[in-house]
Amino acid sequence: MRLGGVDLLRTIAVLAVLYSHISYYFVDDRGDGWWLIDLVQEGLIDGIKLNNHLSFVGVAFFMVLTGLLITGSVTRHSASNFLGNRIGRLLPLLWLSVAAAIVLVRMHINGMFSPQDGISNVEAGLSFVLGGFFLKPEVAVLGVTWTLTVQILFYLYCVAARPLLRYAPALVPIVGAALCGGALLYNDLVPAAATVPMLSKVAATMPAIFVGQIIYFAWTGLASRIWLLAATAAQIGVVELATELHAYWAGDRYLWTMTVVTATVLALAHCRGAIASSRAVHWVGTRSYAIYLLHTLILYRVFEHTVGWFGTTGAILAFLIVTAVASEVAYRVVEVPAGRWITDRLNRREARNRA
Repeated sequence: MRLGGVDLLRTIAVLAVLYSHISYYFVDDRGDGWWLIDLVQEGLIDGIKLNNHLSFVGVAFFMVLTGLLITGSVTRHSASNFLGNRIGRLLPLLWLSVAAAIVLVRMHINGMFSPQDGISNVEAGLSFVLGGFFLKPEVAVLGVTWTLTVQILFYLYCVAARPLLRYAPALVPIVGAALCGGALLYNDLVPAAATVPMLSKVAATMPAIFVGQIIYFAWTGLASRIWLLAATAAQIGVVELATELHAYWAGDRYLWTMTVVTATVLALAHCRGAIASSRAVHWVGTRSYAIYLLHTLILYRVFEHTVGWFGTTGAILAFLIVTAVASEVAYRVVEVPAGRWITDRLNRREARNRA
C-alpha cells in the first residue's frame, strides 16, 4: 500500500516525541517554562484535550503506522523473511544507540532512564535485546527503546496468526485485544511478586497498532464493516481497561488521544500536497527512526552546555542541529547499509528456497 502522507505523519510523530521529552525535561525536571510549552499547553492540551506533555501522542502515531504499513507484508513473505527484514532493520541502529547510551552512562555524562545510578555488564547485555525492561526493578539505559518491544511482539504475533490473517483477518486484532486484556488483568489480580510491569505497558500500547491494522483491513476491503466495528470496539475496551487500571502513565485522556491520532492518520495518510511532498518532510520521515533513538542521548547535555550562551530557544535549536547531524550520519552509515545488507541476503535465501 503506497500512501503519500506517510512521511508527513512520521514528521508529526517525531515532532510530538521531541516536544514531549523537552516538555517533561523543562517542567518536571528543571521547573522552567518556555514559550512553546505555553502555546502547546493552551492549544493542544487545554484546547484539544490531548495528554499532558503530549505524552503518547508521537508513540501512538508510530504505532498506528506500524499496523497500517506492516500488516500486508506478513502474508506476502515467508515468516523468516518477514521477521528477518523487520527485526533486522531495527537491530543495527538499536545496538549502536544502546552501546552509545551505555558508554555515556559509564563515563558519567548521561544518567539512566530508570532509578539505577549505573548499569552492570549483565544488565548492559540484556539491554541489547530489550531485556532490561522486563527486570524488576526495570533497567532502562535508553528509555525510548521500550516501544520496539511492542513492535517486535506485534511482528511475532502476526507471524503466529498468519492463518487468521489469510482467512479471517478481523479476528487478528480481536484476539490480540483479548490477549492484551488478559495481560492487564493478570498484572492487576496476581500478587505483586509475580507481576511483570512491562506487560501492562505493552498491552496498553498494542491497541494503537491494532487500530492501524484495522484501517488497513478497511482500506483493502479484507473485512466487512461489522467485523471492523467489532475489532475497533475490542481496542476501545482494552484502552478503557488500561485507563481504569492505571496502566498508562500520563493521566486518563488516552482514548481521546488515540481518537485524535486515528482521525489524523485517516485524514493525512493519502495526502500528496506540497507540504507532504517537501524535501524537509521527506528528510524527517526517512530519518525518523534515527531521530527517535538518538535524541534523548543528546538533549540534556547539549541543552545544559549551550543554554548559558544562547538562551533557552537557542539551546533547543542547538539540540535540534546536533540531533539532525547525528541522525543523518546514523541513517547513512548504519541504518541504510545494514538494512540493504540484511534484505539482500534474505532475498537471496528466499530465492534459493523457491528454486
